[in-house]
Amino acid sequence: PEGDIRKAIERYIVYPGQATAYMIGKLKILELRTRAQDALGDKFSMGQFHDVVLKSGPVPLDIMEERVDAWIADEG
Repeated sequence: PEGDIRKAIERYIVYPGQATAYMIGKLKILELRTRAQDALGDKFSMGQFHDVVLKSGPVPLDIMEERVDAWIADEG
């Protein structure tokens, strides 16, 4: 809807780094998921991966990476 489009455009004008920050986070999560899938193979669980990434709430990407790496080590 047009109203949603206007809100999105206004948000990106006021916070120009927001879209970039979201994309960096997305790319990091995809990288970590691929790493976990490659390392764990058939033991990989998307549900468990989501738990590791999401249950802690918003954390810096390096902390998220440490948690995913620890999960891979525990599951592997």
